[in-house]
Amino acid sequence: MAGDINVRELAALVRSKRGLRGLRATAQEIGISAATLSRVEQAKTPDLETLTALCRWLGVSQDSFILGERGEDPSDSLAMPHPPGMSTPEVIAAHLRADKDLPSEAADTLAAMIQLTYEAVIRGEIGKRKPQ
Repeated sequence: MAGDINVRELAALVRSKRGLRGLRATAQEIGISAATLSRVEQAKTPDLETLTALCRWLGVSQDSFILGERGEDPSDSLAMPHPPGMSTPEVIAAHLRADKDLPSEAADTLAAMIQLTYEAVIRGEIGKRKPQ
């Protein structure tokens, strides 16, 4: 149905941005209850007020999570900017964790591999061409 929310993607982005911070402290920062934040992280559909607060905290448009006519995710076809404060590996990890076809252990393993590889590239340890 048009207008449905991609709750898996929302939950993954929220969990990734929260990281190891406490649920209560994060909920207070967002302006919602800890119970509500917990439900969102479990991919339960939030009300409009909660979605608005979460999107403000994530630094993304609500449109980022609205599914189209046939349930397609608009972020599949449009480049979505990084939410403020999230690195490329964190955004990739959120997408992996939101993939309903990928077991959570596999998503975590892939996310860790991407993080390590990304850091190695940044340090110049890999990805540089050797002179011939």
